[in-house]
Amino acid sequence: MTRGRAPVVVPSGGFLRPAGERFEHGREDPQSFRERWLDVGALRREVLGGQTWLPALRDPVTDRSVRHERRPLPDHAVVVVAGLFLLDHGLPAALTVHVALSPAALLRRGRPPWQVEALEAYDADARPGEHCDVLVRAEDPLRPAVLVRQVSR
Repeated sequence: MTRGRAPVVVPSGGFLRPAGERFEHGREDPQSFRERWLDVGALRREVLGGQTWLPALRDPVTDRSVRHERRPLPDHAVVVVAGLFLLDHGLPAALTVHVALSPAALLRRGRPPWQVEALEAYDADARPGEHCDVLVRAEDPLRPAVLVRQVSR
C-alpha cells in the first residue's frame, strides 16, 4: 500500500455463537439477537487481542466451525470489525464508526421487524450515534451524511 495503512476487515458474523445457543429463546427473539448472538469474548480474544488474528471461528451460513490458521497482522495494519451492536460491548477501538438508519429505512432494506425492534432498542439504550467518533446517516445510500467528531483518544 503506497498511502495509508493496510486494512484487515473482519465481519463479526464469523464470530456468532452456535445456533443452539443463539436460538435458545427462538429464532426471532429481539433481545437474544442483540445480547447473545455475537461471541464477544471470542471476537476480543481472536481478533483484537494481539499481533495475530483469525478471520472467523464459525461459518454463519452452515453454522459449522471453520479451521482458519492464525494470521499475522501486517505492520501498521488497521483492524476493521464490521457488524451489528458492536458499540454495546466495550470492545477496544481507536476509532468507532456508526452507520445509522431509521426503522423505516431498515425495513425498506429487508430487515425483518423483529430485528428492527432489536436495533431500535440498541439505539435507545447504547446511543451509538452519540458515542461514536464518526456517524454516518445512511437513509439514502447514495447520499450519506457524515459527521466526524473530534477524536480524543
